[in-house]
Amino acid sequence: MEKAFYRDTWAEIDLDAIFYNVQSMKQHVGSHVEVIAVVKANAYGHGDIQVAKTALEAGATRLAVAFLDEALALRKKGIPLDVPILVLGATNPQYAPLAAKENISLTVYQSQWVEEALAYAYERPLMIHIKCDTGMGRLGVKTKEEIERIVALMSQQTDFVLEGVYTHFATADERKTDYFEFQYDAFMRMLKWLPVTPPVIHCANSAAGLRYPNRVFNAVRLGISMYGLSPSQEMKPLLPYPLKEAFSLHSRLTHVKKVKRGEKISYGATYEAETDEWIGTVPIGYADGWLRRMQHFSVLVDGKRVPIVGRVCMDQMMIRLPYELPVGTKVTLIGEQQGARISIDDVASHLNTINYEIPCTISYRVPRIFLKNKSIIEVRNAVL
Repeated sequence: MEKAFYRDTWAEIDLDAIFYNVQSMKQHVGSHVEVIAVVKANAYGHGDIQVAKTALEAGATRLAVAFLDEALALRKKGIPLDVPILVLGATNPQYAPLAAKENISLTVYQSQWVEEALAYAYERPLMIHIKCDTGMGRLGVKTKEEIERIVALMSQQTDFVLEGVYTHFATADERKTDYFEFQYDAFMRMLKWLPVTPPVIHCANSAAGLRYPNRVFNAVRLGISMYGLSPSQEMKPLLPYPLKEAFSLHSRLTHVKKVKRGEKISYGATYEAETDEWIGTVPIGYADGWLRRMQHFSVLVDGKRVPIVGRVCMDQMMIRLPYELPVGTKVTLIGEQQGARISIDDVASHLNTINYEIPCTISYRVPRIFLKNKSIIEVRNAVL
């Protein structure tokens, strides 16, 4: 069997953590509430098909993605037609028949979209979710007249089925609840504008699902917390159950050298050794999503935090070792090593960003190893 990858850098995806996080949300909101597993952006960088299958095994009944291509990719990779997939973003009306054929539900956010979609022939019913803009300001209808017009237009095409209605909260992950309440009340008003009640009503993202389990209607969209990450730092003390982080990132030393005091490291010669030091080279760089701004951060080697020295290069970076270590020594950039830990939140804090961005940024060049019961079940390398 051909080796799955040949470089000394990889990410590990703990599918047991994904399973646990899905089951925990399902238990939290109750058996009457569907869990919609959000696997857009390659499952937040974790691996779309592997996460999707695990989420379904754990009790999720639907999947959600950002655009039609992602939904079609899931079908091609083995998600069967009887598993509903919702596209949360905009889809060109000319592709609505293709979505219907593949049992992919589309988001409708204006009546003009329905007018254009009516012009096409359909082999199978097209499932539609109306998106209500209650204050996010992204996609969505805002008036009673527009909602009524959408429903009226849909009645002209027997293959159009109103499957769902939903909204999205802008501040559900913040301690202050005023704007959340404003949006929730707006959604309640909009639901009354519908002449018929669709079978699926959903307003809750991870944050709202975690905080307001009695206000999620009959479905919750499980995104960031499915991957074991808190929707915000503010929410960490409010979490109703512990989350298990699924993503870790590792590499190995490819070169170890002793440099003398005064020698400089990497582009721009921004780092100068203050004493004789052991320097290790690690084969990961900004082309892998480990950005130049990670300079001055730390990684784990031999269970110890050690600093990144000099500028991060496109494919490599250098670290200051506490002592001489052999080539091949494991380097952990995200995850645990001998009791020490660097979390995704730690990386996000250094980059002054949110935890969502970190696994999404780790590029296709980094192979993903998928683990169940601590055993490798699959290795995915997008380069080979």
